[in-house]
Amino acid sequence: MAIITLTTDFGEKDHFAGAIKGAIHSELSDINIVDISHSISPFDTSEAAYIILNAYNSFPKGTIHIIGIDSELSPENKHIAVSLDDHYFICANNGIMSMICTEIAPEKIVEINIHDKIETSFPVLDVFVKVACHIARGGTLEVIGKVINTIKPIKNLNPFVNDDNNQIIGSVIYIDNYGNVVTNIKRKFFESVQKTRAFEISARNHKFKTIYQKYSDIVNFDIEESKRNDEGKGMVVFNSSGHLEIAVYKSNCKTVGSASTLMGLKTMDTVTVNFLPVPSTLQRENSL
Repeated sequence: MAIITLTTDFGEKDHFAGAIKGAIHSELSDINIVDISHSISPFDTSEAAYIILNAYNSFPKGTIHIIGIDSELSPENKHIAVSLDDHYFICANNGIMSMICTEIAPEKIVEINIHDKIETSFPVLDVFVKVACHIARGGTLEVIGKVINTIKPIKNLNPFVNDDNNQIIGSVIYIDNYGNVVTNIKRKFFESVQKTRAFEISARNHKFKTIYQKYSDIVNFDIEESKRNDEGKGMVVFNSSGHLEIAVYKSNCKTVGSASTLMGLKTMDTVTVNFLPVPSTLQRENSL
């Protein structure tokens, strides 16, 4: 049974997500539809890219992913279908796929060209569903589009390293349900620049000198539980997707607060990592 996933910024109140599912079932009765999220912030391509990147590879090969974010067709916002890592992605060419394509090269990209056969003011319902069902039936991408070689990038997708190689300038790309702040700095990139040097992470007026392996590492379990005061403490971890994340231990936006609320951090804010000089004694030892 084919699987089609849905990721949109439609929310749960309106009819849009339900209408898309109904249209898919009208074309293919034997289909499995999975909601990844309908709570993407409106028109937030970076947030959508982060969600898709970290969800798609949990699905079986051959899964078809419909991404309904900023999907209105225009001369500057074409529609594409992408074959990548044995999955299929259908979305607007607005940068959403660029985060995934920096990790894995796409096998094929087509610019969808069936719009002249479909009258629509709701392309996710009328165009993306048609394309997804075509693929689910075993159809090829060339039938619904012309092959292209490039896709639109997302601005500020990658962090910047200064000329002295002692500073990473990154940005916030996602704020999760707990208010944790996810940056575009990934562990492998961080370690390739760090080279064992000490560091200081800065976000607004908050500074951190330790990256924990997991959230509970901030807790001193040698102290009696009733005397601990860990909830609400700020910390930095590499999260499950390998991104540098500024968090608050056991955060809750309605009670103890979160990294986003307590530190005033929002999407696209700058996060800086400064690497400290190696002490001269160590430099001499390393040169021997």
